[in-house]
Formats: sequence, C-alpha cells, structure tokens
Amino acid sequence: MKKAILSFVFLTFLGFVYAENEGTKSAETPKEPVAMVTLTGSVVDFTSGEALTGVEVKIEGTDVTTYTDFDGHFEIEVKPGKYNLIASYISYKNSLVENFEVDQKKENLDIKLQEEK
Repeated sequence: MKKAILSFVFLTFLGFVYAENEGTKSAETPKEPVAMVTLTGSVVDFTSGEALTGVEVKIEGTDVTTYTDFDGHFEIEVKPGKYNLIASYISYKNSLVENFEVDQKKENLDIKLQEEK
C-alpha cells in the first residue's frame, strides 16, 4: 500500500512539474534573420585617381573594419541602416562619409582621399 501511495504522489509531482514547464514556454514566433547587405567600394587618390592599397575602412563606433585590396576595392557585410564610414591611410587625410544609408540591395561607395601637405 505504501508503494502505491508513494507512486501516486511521485506521478502527481511529475504532472505538476510538467504542467508548470508547459506554461512557461513563450508564444513568440521565431524572428526572421536580418538580411545582411554587402557594401562594396573603392578608395582612390583624389588627385591622380590611382587606387590605394591597404586603406583602412571602418564603420564609426564599431569594430567592423576592412582593408582595401591591391585594386583599392573593399567589401563589408552590414545590416541595412545609416552609418558613418571612416577611411584612413598613412600620409592622407582621413575621409569621413557621414550618414551613408545602406538599404536592401548591394551598395557601392567610392572614396577619394587627399594627401596631407
């Protein structure tokens, strides 16, 4: 008789635990992943138009940074929105592109850096 009562109490306890866990599940639907946009561009010398290799292009206020390749091209994956981009290179003035808006399509940005004198 004791085994039957203990079994009943144990099964009742499990029922309460299971019911409590069912009530805590959220009814939220899974969020759709935010589509990333590829921001591409090139960095050239303001005067000569020559492509600049190794220019640091970063999004202000974040750790998102990339460098231009041998042809002066860069590519950054970002979420759609407005960004301030900074391009910096040795012996050139930093270039700040303010409030550049990236939307759902592939974006292209050309930056011209001017030499410091």
